[in-house]
Amino acid sequence: MRFWFVLQQLALIIIIIASTTDALNNNETDHVSLLAMKSKILDPFGGGVLSSWNESSHFCNWEGVFCGKRHKRVTLIALSSLGLSGTLSPHVGNLTFLRRLWLDNNTFHGEIPNEIGGLYRLKVLVLRRNSFQGRIPASLSRCSNLMHLIIGYNNLVGTIPEEFSSLSMLKTIAVHHNNLTGGIPKCLGNITSLETLSTASNLFGGTIPNNLGKLKNLVFLGLGGNQISGMIPSSLYNLSNLNDLYLSFNDLHGSLPPYFGNMFPHLESLQLEFNNFTGQLPNSIGNLTKVGSLTFSKNEFSGKLTVDFSKLVNLVNFTIQDNNFLGKTFLINFNLSFNDFNFNLSFNDFNGELPLHGSFANSTAVSVYGNDKLCGGIPSLQLPRCPVKKLNRNFFFSSKRIYAIVGASILGILILISSLGFYLGKRKRESTTLELFPKESFVQVSYGELLNATDGFSSSNLIGAGSFGFVYRGVLDQFEDVAIKVFNLLNPGATRSFVAECKALKNIRHRNLVKIVTCCSSIDFQGNEFKALVYKLMMNGNLEKWLHPSQEFNRSEFNLFQRLRVAIDVASALDYLHYQCEPTVIHCDLKPSNILLDQQMVAHVGDFGLARLFHPEMGISHHSSSMGLMGTIGYAAPEYGLGSEMSISGDVYSYGILLLEMLTGKRPTDLMFVDGLNLRNFAGKVLKGNAVEIVMDPVILKSDIVIGQRDNCLIAMVKIGLACSKELPQNRMSMTDVSRELQLIKDVMFK
Repeated sequence: MRFWFVLQQLALIIIIIASTTDALNNNETDHVSLLAMKSKILDPFGGGVLSSWNESSHFCNWEGVFCGKRHKRVTLIALSSLGLSGTLSPHVGNLTFLRRLWLDNNTFHGEIPNEIGGLYRLKVLVLRRNSFQGRIPASLSRCSNLMHLIIGYNNLVGTIPEEFSSLSMLKTIAVHHNNLTGGIPKCLGNITSLETLSTASNLFGGTIPNNLGKLKNLVFLGLGGNQISGMIPSSLYNLSNLNDLYLSFNDLHGSLPPYFGNMFPHLESLQLEFNNFTGQLPNSIGNLTKVGSLTFSKNEFSGKLTVDFSKLVNLVNFTIQDNNFLGKTFLINFNLSFNDFNFNLSFNDFNGELPLHGSFANSTAVSVYGNDKLCGGIPSLQLPRCPVKKLNRNFFFSSKRIYAIVGASILGILILISSLGFYLGKRKRESTTLELFPKESFVQVSYGELLNATDGFSSSNLIGAGSFGFVYRGVLDQFEDVAIKVFNLLNPGATRSFVAECKALKNIRHRNLVKIVTCCSSIDFQGNEFKALVYKLMMNGNLEKWLHPSQEFNRSEFNLFQRLRVAIDVASALDYLHYQCEPTVIHCDLKPSNILLDQQMVAHVGDFGLARLFHPEMGISHHSSSMGLMGTIGYAAPEYGLGSEMSISGDVYSYGILLLEMLTGKRPTDLMFVDGLNLRNFAGKVLKGNAVEIVMDPVILKSDIVIGQRDNCLIAMVKIGLACSKELPQNRMSMTDVSRELQLIKDVMFK
């Protein structure tokens, strides 16, 4: 028996030694593969970016390299936007634990190596904005866990491999702006997990495959900028989850069916310009209540525009130039009260008198060239004057002349009374404004000064848009660079928002709150009421642009330390509003777009248009906004949806969600949050495993501290975010505690 026991112990020792040797060999494989990759990369900074890729430290500590805790194998390579060039070494295929590869926004060239198909754990491949050539490797079909393939803006040729139909977990195919040819592969219709399909700006021909209608999870379909012909297949109207449909710059034809607008309840952008579509726009377009952009330019649409636009409250872009629309009915039915951003009716056959209000009051927002039968409008549109109707000469001699004279007299009296009321109302409004912003505290500015400061509220100076108005960059002599928030007073809540913001900001001062310069409450040159607030301009825009940058916004970096500083700034501002103001200020709409960053990246909380004032003896002030449900979906506290009063706990909840968004890079409304998954329980995974797994933005991971400290910092901040966003208001942290805890993290982690 003793012999067998000794034999078992020897076998166990051999297994342990073999496992250790295997792990060391595997680690050495990663080490050698990374060095082979480095040998093919040209570093413009003379080795500065990849200078850490040497023998002096373990490869898990190299710049842009991240490893799993258990096996110390490479799981993530993040080398985005570093100006790197060269080629991608085939040795990348030996990094078999690799889950995410980010090389975007560099100048890599050559072919994507076939060996990349050996990365069977790979989930995310991002190679966009490089100069890769050759074909998309069919070997990628062996990456059975692949979820996101993002290789747009390269020089790739060929087509999308048919083998991709086996990638059952694929959510994103983004191959736009390449030189791909052939037809849109039918195999794509078999990848039912797809949420984003972007093949735009290639050389694809043929027709739209009918089986794309099976992609029920699709939220973005971008086929524009190709050579696709034929009609839109009826199966596409099954894609009820679409947010964006981009079919522009093709050779599509046919008409839109009457039910078109009823099939896409979530559509936010519809782009059909530069095709050969015909017929009328269906009235159901008016049911696209979430749409922000409708572009139908350069087609053959015709007939009267009878769509009821009154429900399209999010519309900021409507372009129908170069079609055959006619009539003037749309001038009556079109509700222009909601936005005045981009409205292009040029080169159609519209007729009648152009209104003076809404979008038509801004010559930089509206274009009506090439409609020779239009008249009137504001002078800057340079349309002919409308003909004056001639009065019937027999009027004064008719049997009803006495009634007309009496009617005219009554009308004159009513006009006199209205004028007096307007004058008194104007005096009252001016008095209210002076009460909100006393002359001795704020320099008064006129409508004309603000008009000149923004080049006539030009769209080139537009830097933001919200529910109640638009924000323009401007230059005022006495203040230099400013941000001017112009309220859209045709929106019923805009005036209340203006008053709420004035009341909230007139007596508060804090380094992390926006600085209000002055306000303007007057009338414009057409006699319409005008209200605006003027702030100090924040040179680095809002936090939304840094967390979710567009292609036009090139951020240098926004790492974990910078995000921690912003989190501290916002917490400090809320602590001041909640506990150091008299009366207490409840913000009610805390979200990234309302956090502004100055030139030193110091955060300032802004947009107090929904703010409430709280007096302990009186409760919530009724002089503040009364807009119903406060806040924005995803950030508003859950108790608000049940009718609870606004409270500082609601602000704390919004802050918690904001903090988790800053750490994960995911919005609370992201489409990945379905079937019970939300931002809170997604971020909560950090408490059970690898902190890096919740980070969807590799820029977050760039910092000067060691990986262990970085992960501890992430975990500590996530805990605060979770504590702030608890379901029950009484269980949430106070902003005083949040501010203190975050400052402690900064002092300990970033000495």
